[in-house]
Amino acid sequence: MRLSSPLLVFLLTLSAAPLAADARTDAKKQVEFGIAVARRGLWREAIYRWERAAQIDPTYAAAHNNLAIAYEHEGDPDKARAAYEKAVELEPNNTLIKQNYELFKEINDRATRQDNQ
Repeated sequence: MRLSSPLLVFLLTLSAAPLAADARTDAKKQVEFGIAVARRGLWREAIYRWERAAQIDPTYAAAHNNLAIAYEHEGDPDKARAAYEKAVELEPNNTLIKQNYELFKEINDRATRQDNQ
């Protein structure tokens, strides 16, 4: 029995939904673990976990936001800016992400201006 093309696409779409949900669940576990280790000062491990979360689910803004914070903490403003921009792009109405990014820009831009003087 051959399935018609529209029916096949529909069935594939249905089967993809649980995969996406599983990816988000796995990414959330990585983010939560990253938070736990960051609280203990293990920033490199936290970065690894949040990078892993972003790989598992590239649309998970919280992973990118947390990565940005960690990169900022570790003194890598270029990576921090890129991660914040990705997080804002994914969730432009997320107040927490926008506040984090604005604070980062304010501090980073002020430091850059002082370095240039």
